[in-house]
Amino acid sequence: MADLKRKKGESFEAFLRRFKSSLKNNKRLDSFKKKRTYSKEKTSVQLKKSALARLELGKKFEYLRKTGKLKDTR
Repeated sequence: MADLKRKKGESFEAFLRRFKSSLKNNKRLDSFKKKRTYSKEKTSVQLKKSALARLELGKKFEYLRKTGKLKDTR
């Protein structure tokens, strides 16, 4: 972690601004955010299954729209 101390006569806002800029320059803040929102990558099989499911759902909605059971929201 950045070892920063408040300078003599420095306001808290100035210190906080200096601290944030030092974190940004060290790229530590980005790495913390990436760790917090980590999600596993999908495998090719999972990607294919989800694509097929989207296609099926699209066909279902298109059928319902054509038959008048679903209002056209476009």
